[in-house]
Amino acid sequence: MHEIILPEGWVRPSGFANGVAARGRLVFTGGQIGWDSRCRFQTTDLVEQVRQTLRNVIDVVAAAGGRPEHIVRLTWYVTDKRQYLALRKPIGVVYRELMGYHYPAMAVLEVRSLLEEAARVEIEATAVVPE
Repeated sequence: MHEIILPEGWVRPSGFANGVAARGRLVFTGGQIGWDSRCRFQTTDLVEQVRQTLRNVIDVVAAAGGRPEHIVRLTWYVTDKRQYLALRKPIGVVYRELMGYHYPAMAVLEVRSLLEEAARVEIEATAVVPE
């Protein structure tokens, strides 16, 4: 179980939470990227890489007994801020398709590059799975 933290007087954020409090088994994912389970990229398209990356995050959390709603924090690393901003709507559609209307605490950072040359996005997650 978790609680969204919103300081008094703050405007409710759209698409993320400012803070989350939770109890349970902590699960930390490594940085996941947009390749499949065989470490092969099927596309260089950012939206489709976000889809695969979120699937990978969800699969790791599921292997620990969790579900998307148990994810309390996501950190996104994107290689092109302008492209990310231009594609926010289709990325949001993919996000809701996989995560539902669950919005954990999030940060998005633009980075020069990622270790895997074809990667356009990397996402780390923290989940709290109920005992």
